[in-house]
Amino acid sequence: MVVAVDKGEDAVATINEVAVRYGIRGARVTAVGGFKSAELGYFDRGKRDYLRIPVREQVEVLSLLGDIADNQGRPALHVHAVVGHRDGSTVGGHLLRGEVWPTLEVIITEVGASLVKRVDQETGLALLTGSTQP
Repeated sequence: MVVAVDKGEDAVATINEVAVRYGIRGARVTAVGGFKSAELGYFDRGKRDYLRIPVREQVEVLSLLGDIADNQGRPALHVHAVVGHRDGSTVGGHLLRGEVWPTLEVIITEVGASLVKRVDQETGLALLTGSTQP
């Protein structure tokens, strides 16, 4: 499935909405495009929370990779992004929010079986459980 996320839309919210609408419970997600602004995260083990990495300028989405899995009956998007600044420097992390500009070209490839996530008590994160059969 191909999803073109439009200017001004939040990438995370839009991809989640598509997953809910089409009942996607097991998929790989990739994308390229651009953000007007974004917020990435780095998971701090000690705090059991994401340290926020604000991106306050237009950037190119050089790589966006992740998955959609079932988490307590609802699709759960988990994606990481590497974004490039005007000077060629990059920053990456867990994508918390990304205001799209001018577009984000998303490819959602269903993997057949549902992927399942459960909350890990040690980290508080929803993690994939075991492996799925092809």
